[in-house]
Amino acid sequence: MILWSADWVWGLPLILLTVVIHVFGLGIINERVVRVLGRTIDRRRLIPMFAVVMGAAVLLTTALHAIEAAARAGAYRVLGALPDSKSAMLYSLSAMTTYGHANIFLEPHWQMMGALEALNGMLLFGLTTAFLFAMIQEVWPVGSRERHRRS
Repeated sequence: MILWSADWVWGLPLILLTVVIHVFGLGIINERVVRVLGRTIDRRRLIPMFAVVMGAAVLLTTALHAIEAAARAGAYRVLGALPDSKSAMLYSLSAMTTYGHANIFLEPHWQMMGALEALNGMLLFGLTTAFLFAMIQEVWPVGSRERHRRS
């Protein structure tokens, strides 16, 4: 356990940092989505507009995940846990998504950080899923009410 104490010292603040970045980023994305969809007066175009906005939201949340993986990759480089930036980014994305098929391994004394990143990735993807679901829940009833009014 003492061997892994540095992993926890680095891993926990990185989890906190990436969650704060993620929540802040999701907040900004949400503001933009509400602003764009709030301007959509013609409800007949709500669903196509919503599809475009959801696509943009997915791209932006993917960029958030990439930024967070880059922060982890930077930490791996600073700590000397991986030999180069390309390997560090590939490892980070692989760990964050729990894909795990990259043939890249952290230095033995930093391996707990990889497990902590997988835990972190599950939290981040859970936040993203909840966010996208909330967006759908907010817009779907609006389109539904419009259809019922026309009936």
